Amino acid sequence: MYARRTTSFTGGLSGGRMPVDLIALVAFVFLTFCLQFFESTAPFLSRLRLSNAVWQRGEVWRAVTYPFIGFGAPSLWILLQLAMLLWFGRDIYVRLGRKRFWRMLVLGALVAAAVALAVEAALAPSGWWPARSPYLLLQGQQLILALLVAAFATLYRSATISLMFVLPISAAWFIPVELLLAFLGFLWSKDLAGFLGLAAGIGFTWATLAPNRAQRAPKELGLRLRKLWYQLRLARMKRRRGLKVIEGGKGKPPGRWVN
Repeated sequence: MYARRTTSFTGGLSGGRMPVDLIALVAFVFLTFCLQFFESTAPFLSRLRLSNAVWQRGEVWRAVTYPFIGFGAPSLWILLQLAMLLWFGRDIYVRLGRKRFWRMLVLGALVAAAVALAVEAALAPSGWWPARSPYLLLQGQQLILALLVAAFATLYRSATISLMFVLPISAAWFIPVELLLAFLGFLWSKDLAGFLGLAAGIGFTWATLAPNRAQRAPKELGLRLRKLWYQLRLARMKRRRGLKVIEGGKGKPPGRWVN
C-alpha cells in the first residue's frame, strides 16, 4: 500500500516483530467480520454495534464494543483495511506503548460514539432527514482505521509515504484527506451522526497526541484571519485611493505610501 520514504521512525513495513496486541485486534475484527454473515451469530454481533439502543434502552456497552466488531460487505476491501491497521498500528504502538495505544483507541471511540449518539438523538424525534443511515460510517474497523491514520499523521507528520509505491504524500495531509473521504461517505449515506462522530474522534486523537499544536491552533487561526483582513483592507484602499506601496530594500525602513 505504501513504501517508506524516511528512516525517522520504525514499524509497519520496517521489519521486526508485530505486537501481539495488534495481531489479536486484527484477528478479532476479521473473525467478527466473517461471523456477521451467519444467521446463528449475526444477532449476537448486532447487539455489540453502535445503535440508538444506547440511549433508548441503556445498552451502553455498545459505545465501547462497536469499533472492534468487523463491518462491511464481503469483499477484498476488508483485507486491505486490515493490512492498513497493521501497518499504521505498528508505528503508533511502537511510539506510544501498549497502555497509551489502547487508551487512545478506547477514548477516541467513546468520543466519536458520544457525538454521534447526541446528533442522532436530536434528529430521530424530529423526523428530519428520514433517508439517513445512522452510524454507518462509524461501525467496526472503519473507526479504528480513521483513528490510527489520524494518530500516524500527528506523530509522524514529517514522514513521506509513497501511495501504491508511486505517489508521494506527506503524512501531515492524511487528516484533511480522511475528513474529505468521510464527507464523501456522508454524501452517499446521509449519515450525519456518523460523519460528525468520525470527525470528533479524529479531532480528539489529534488534540490528545499534539496538545501544544492544539492549543496554538485557535491563536494561529486568529492571526491568519487577521492577516487576511488586513490584506483585503489594503487591497480595498489601493483600489479606492489609487495608492501603492514601495517596498524598502535590505537595511532600509519599511515601505511607504505614495500617490
